[in-house]
Amino acid sequence: MSSPKANLEVLPRSIQFVLGLGAVALLAFPFVGTEFYTQMVTRMMILGIFAMSLDLLQGVTGLVSLGHAAYFGLAGYALAFLTPQGEAVSLWWTLPVAVLVSGLAALVIGFFVVRTHGIYFIMVTMAFAQMIFFLFFDNKALGGSDGLYINFKPDATLFDLENKRVFYYFTLACLLGVYAFLRRLLWSPFGRALAGIRVNEHRMRAMGFGTFGYKLTAFTLAGALAGLAGYLWGAQTGYVNPELMGFHMSAHAIMMVILGGMGNFAGAIVGAFAFEYVLHALKDLPAIGAFNTGKHWQLWMGLFIVAVVILAPRGLLGLVERFLNRKEDRDE
Repeated sequence: MSSPKANLEVLPRSIQFVLGLGAVALLAFPFVGTEFYTQMVTRMMILGIFAMSLDLLQGVTGLVSLGHAAYFGLAGYALAFLTPQGEAVSLWWTLPVAVLVSGLAALVIGFFVVRTHGIYFIMVTMAFAQMIFFLFFDNKALGGSDGLYINFKPDATLFDLENKRVFYYFTLACLLGVYAFLRRLLWSPFGRALAGIRVNEHRMRAMGFGTFGYKLTAFTLAGALAGLAGYLWGAQTGYVNPELMGFHMSAHAIMMVILGGMGNFAGAIVGAFAFEYVLHALKDLPAIGAFNTGKHWQLWMGLFIVAVVILAPRGLLGLVERFLNRKEDRDE
């Protein structure tokens, strides 16, 4: 069906050890990092959830979506509409509702788009996302191009999400929970069927699998998980606007997945962290004479992406695996 080595689905112990160290570093970071960088890492973790949701489609099922940001933005808007002007709203019912809104939108859109294949699938996902983008962009009742403010973080009762450190650990718990869920899903019969669809959908259909139902379920689940990330984004920033649903946000998610390495979910997290860190570093590049290098960060980011694709076709995680394997060979 699908080779375990394709897309680095099987993580070597060396990679698992590196990822474990990364998890420990995330646990300890708020105690050693400044408030600014704690906020930055929180944003990276939210984007890690967003990238994992897309990886379920792109890396596991082989469906490349250029409209995935629509579900990310819808959940953020759901939180904005559900939050009153003068008080916080409960986390325990708004989070499920926001995720449900994104999931239902993905279900409805997916019912039409998963019937298409290849370039047609890509274009139809982008078309639906652009429709949702302009629905909010051109409609003053929905906030228009200015977007909406969220004056209070959701009320969790048991803990205070207004505390930045508490919100950091809540986001970390969501990140680890989504990762554990998706890794378990990857090796379930459902996940193996999705991997089979990625490799050869016609053969899966010939074997008796209802590929439409499998793809629609994956599309809906990916949209719901993107909604979780969008909810956390709106809660952290206190602001949502139509750009969260735009093409650029979807393109960024694709680059995160490609950067880290597709099909294993840890790569999506690594890609999100790498993308945001490099983006931050490139924007802060010093001027060289009259040439403002930081102003042209898109150029340097493009060159960086091209270099990673050429030098590390299986992403940064695959590059780390190759480096560790060479080191082990030299030691032997």
